[in-house]
Amino acid sequence: MTDELCTRPATELADLVRRREVSARELLEAHLARIDRFDGGVNAIVTRDDDAARAAADEADARLARGEVVGPLHGVPVAHKDTHQTGGMRTTWGSPLHRDTVPARDELVVARLREAGAVRVGKTNVPEFAAGSHTFNTLFGATHNPYRHGLSAGGSSGGAAAALAAGFVPLAEGSDMGGSLRNPAAFCNVVGLRPTPGRVPSHPTSIGWSQLSVQGPMARTVSDVALGLSVLAGPDPRVPISLSDPGSAFAAPLPTELTGLRIAWTPDLGGRVPVDPAITEVLTAQLQVFSDLGAVVEEDCPDLTGADEAFGTLRAWLFEASFGDAVRRSPELVKETIRWNAAVGASLTGADVGRAEVAHTKLYERVVEFFTRYDVLLAPVTQVLPFPVEQEYPTSVAGVEFEDYLGWMRSCTLISATGCPALSVPGGFTPDGLPVGLQIIAAPRADRRVLEVGHAFEQATRYGERRPVLG
Repeated sequence: MTDELCTRPATELADLVRRREVSARELLEAHLARIDRFDGGVNAIVTRDDDAARAAADEADARLARGEVVGPLHGVPVAHKDTHQTGGMRTTWGSPLHRDTVPARDELVVARLREAGAVRVGKTNVPEFAAGSHTFNTLFGATHNPYRHGLSAGGSSGGAAAALAAGFVPLAEGSDMGGSLRNPAAFCNVVGLRPTPGRVPSHPTSIGWSQLSVQGPMARTVSDVALGLSVLAGPDPRVPISLSDPGSAFAAPLPTELTGLRIAWTPDLGGRVPVDPAITEVLTAQLQVFSDLGAVVEEDCPDLTGADEAFGTLRAWLFEASFGDAVRRSPELVKETIRWNAAVGASLTGADVGRAEVAHTKLYERVVEFFTRYDVLLAPVTQVLPFPVEQEYPTSVAGVEFEDYLGWMRSCTLISATGCPALSVPGGFTPDGLPVGLQIIAAPRADRRVLEVGHAFEQATRYGERRPVLG
């Protein structure tokens, strides 16, 4: 029963708890036992407070016994990314600078999950300050892919993705600047949503007007991600870019057919990114699934001119603003790639940032026009397959050398620059059993659309039901 509970969707578990067929305490104990049994070989959850979790689960059961009205995630175990502040629980950002930091209060994304009734299990591993799409740091080491020990779980929400795949929690959250929700979801055969900027307000944050980094849900099914988004989305007056739509709309049932949908497919983002042929082969075979579901599929891609400039410049500017002081104060305690990115930001001029903003605006306008002709765009999530955990980042793919540590993430960073919502959904496996993610992209603010398409594809293929063998 324990393992069976740990592989069921969050939607089902929430229903079981509400109907009191399973207690919140029983559900928590099942997940804690699985973590104890298997996380030694995965290293997904790096900080726990089992006593506090048990107290929260007991209170959840007591509220049901009293007949109180409860939230949509009542009694459901969740884990929080270790870059998100959790009141009373250590938050390290994967950095030795914060090895003992215990925030006084929850940040907004954590508070909304708690208010919905979720039970906090712990914190998930990240790369230092969430920089890079491979999860390792000097405090906790590397997170391993549950599908192949010794390989990367992706990042920066790699601990979250691995925890979901391994059955440690049914729902998690993360953040995404250059693929940090999508990349680990693809590597670990789970689902991750990069919402439209402002859909999930981020607070506190030092640069509230930026639209480059977002927070969002991760889970094992698209319906669970939709449930998570229904809780996390919604306006907050303290966040200048927050969207006014209520999150509740995302909890509505999702369709299983796509009749008349107009789909564009690009295997390499219009020739802009090299992709491992093994990934292209797996994803190309999925196009027939969409046709069978009633969609019309064509090969096409929006003009992404300026996306590299916009993302690279604005990311560097944010890194200088966020980490520049720490780099100058304690360079020996900050990893080299962050020092490099912050140094690039420090060298920028006002004219550099201005040109990037102009390119960013023109890119947005072209993408909006593209989505007047198509409902969604399909693309690879990653350019590479999961790689050895000892490797800091891939330096080449398909014979093409990358210029820097961001080169292998461009299948995600180019999309981040557009402001579009993008969903990573399990897209199949290579012949030797490695997961491949399919990226589903829609027009800005069309977050519901990517969930609908992802759900229909998921139900038709069932790739997400192929669980890893742990031990």
